[in-house]
Amino acid sequence: MKIALVSPYDFAYPGGVANHIVSLERYLTRLGHDVRVIAPASKEVRFDGNRFIPIGTPRAMPASGSIARVTVSFWLDGNVNRVLQAENFDVVHLHEPLMPMLCTTVLRLSGAANVGTFHAHAGRPGYNFAYPIGTWILRRWWRRLHVRTAVSEPARDFVNGYFRGEYSLLPNGVDLEHFDASLPPFEEYRDGMTNILFVGRLEKRKGLDYLIKAFGRLKAEDDNLRLMVVGPPSRLLNKYQKYIRKHHIRDVIFLGRATYEDLPRYYQTADIFCTPATSCESFGIILLEAMAMGKPIVASRNEGYRKVMADGDEGILVPPKDAGALAEALKRLIADPELRVQMGRRGQIKAVRYSWEKLTGQVLEVYRLARERRDEEKP
Repeated sequence: MKIALVSPYDFAYPGGVANHIVSLERYLTRLGHDVRVIAPASKEVRFDGNRFIPIGTPRAMPASGSIARVTVSFWLDGNVNRVLQAENFDVVHLHEPLMPMLCTTVLRLSGAANVGTFHAHAGRPGYNFAYPIGTWILRRWWRRLHVRTAVSEPARDFVNGYFRGEYSLLPNGVDLEHFDASLPPFEEYRDGMTNILFVGRLEKRKGLDYLIKAFGRLKAEDDNLRLMVVGPPSRLLNKYQKYIRKHHIRDVIFLGRATYEDLPRYYQTADIFCTPATSCESFGIILLEAMAMGKPIVASRNEGYRKVMADGDEGILVPPKDAGALAEALKRLIADPELRVQMGRRGQIKAVRYSWEKLTGQVLEVYRLARERRDEEKP
């Protein structure tokens, strides 16, 4: 099949949707399908051959306590039409299909079998389908989707609140070949200290401020601890650093943005993975990545994370925005290396369920159904 994977988000910037598409493209291509990735890009994106097609200039827009880097141009029709006509796709798979403007433009102009995957979950105003274009317009484009999927129950329930319909669950996956527990760690950090790892954007809803507070309490009792923060800098970086200086917290290392190639080695370097996101998580790909690497997890008990990991099995879930509970959970794992090993092993077993090798077959079944429905529309 000739397949387009379309993302509304800046593909040069790290994120769950981009990682999802990168892995799906790799496994679809491996099975012999001809795949193109279409997305805006703020800088050059490396793909083998001509498989990446950049359209649009991304701009930073507020969305659900985060920043969505999307193209907001109303003048994409010409470029999109040229690509669609030249490539003649059998299937167009849009990720966040109602996110303006690239996905909505492709959906409006596509004559292929259209599949939409909804990733987002918003527990508060911000990212919603009533802004900026209006639900009544988006509903017309929503009807152009031949199959609609969501990555989790929270994502499905969120979109179904605006657009009632049938949604299949098609979860995020993890590339077990890439997140390989036999990879070497970064040796400079394997010096006998217990490494706690955070991976994510430095945004308020990711909860890093609560982790820093929890780490400060732990560090006052046990100097043999290190907090490793992996994620692109943001305006909050200075705030975090100021708090750390004010409270004299040592061994917090901001490592900046990690390449996709280096990311598994950061997990491998860690003893414990911690993700204290406070809200708006629909799934948690980073949980699967940590599980695949055999790392025990301390995470907030938000709706998305609870669908992926079980409290006491692969890690420990704590109430969101509770630095004290976070510190107690981390302290328990720090003091019990055998428990860390047991949780890590259970995580690796669960990660296999979400391997892209298995999930790609489910995706292809969705494509088959979409093509059947598209063919039924033909006169």
